[in-house]
Amino acid sequence: MENKIVYSTDPDWKPAARQEKQDSAKVGKQTAYLRLERKGRGGKAVTVVAGLKGNLKSLQKELQKHCGTGGSLKNGQIELQGDHRKKAADFLLQKGFKSKMSGG
Repeated sequence: MENKIVYSTDPDWKPAARQEKQDSAKVGKQTAYLRLERKGRGGKAVTVVAGLKGNLKSLQKELQKHCGTGGSLKNGQIELQGDHRKKAADFLLQKGFKSKMSGG
């Protein structure tokens, strides 16, 4: 059964259909910065996707599924366990985002 909101007191609430259109309009204009981090993580590699706005939770879930790894969303950045910069860049390009590798 679908959850249909009839009334909301939240002043920023928008119907789901409108919100999706707004998010998709911003997709082509956003650039994702991909970097690999090892410091402070016990030597484990973590791919960090930064610089994106919008519904990051669903994008994080899709990236995890595509890369076949775990991950999290912290401070507006998507973190994927392991070195998945190439896979993530290909996936983001397919979704309509621009991507750049940053860092060493």
